[in-house]
Amino acid sequence: MKSWLRALAPLPLLAMWRAIKSYLVDVDAMESYSQEGEDMILRRVFEGRSRGYYVDVGAHHPRRFSNTYYFYKRGWSGINVDATPGSMALFRRWRPRDINLEMAIGLSTQPLTFYLFNEPALNTFDPALAQEREKPPYRVVERRLITPHTLTEILSQYLPAGQHIDFLTVDVEGLDLMVLQSNDWQRFRPSYVLVECFGATPETMLQNPIYQYLRGVGYRFFAMTVNTAFFRISDYV
Repeated sequence: MKSWLRALAPLPLLAMWRAIKSYLVDVDAMESYSQEGEDMILRRVFEGRSRGYYVDVGAHHPRRFSNTYYFYKRGWSGINVDATPGSMALFRRWRPRDINLEMAIGLSTQPLTFYLFNEPALNTFDPALAQEREKPPYRVVERRLITPHTLTEILSQYLPAGQHIDFLTVDVEGLDLMVLQSNDWQRFRPSYVLVECFGATPETMLQNPIYQYLRGVGYRFFAMTVNTAFFRISDYV
């Protein structure tokens, strides 16, 4: 049937269809789910990789504002962590290959107050940030005491044996440095680390506490979107 249609169709029409088809494929390949296009930077970094592993802390939603969904669609898998009550129901439905954990991360088991907003993307453990964000139309609808775990504990328990982490993405609305500090960087060393750095710019990055911390554990600044900084392991090849 296709060969019969091809014989009847004018050559310019066939060429036009091939061009349109190629364009549609390219558009699908470039579809971003991140808030600031972080997944498209990672796409360039991992170009051609059909398999890989990520850890998403502060995962929020399986698709919306996700730095990992683009890769999940292409065969990757990983661990998603979010403290928002009920958040993992959608992850279990749409991301069944992943390990989906409804947990908070902290430096100790001291319970933390979690501020839940009417816009879940604003949920935070940072009381100062919660107060700053509580302006119409956004408001805190609930406060919950949650007992956290360290990132080391989570990776020790849930990361498959021998599994290397290609990238770690951290977006926990104000306490990102605390999440990084809770990791054992001798044991768990992702090739790339993405972390939210509110207010930072390439010019001020050297003075940023997150930059200074990651530099100290063997990572170097690599790229940046508006609010997300990328770091690459110093011995990454």
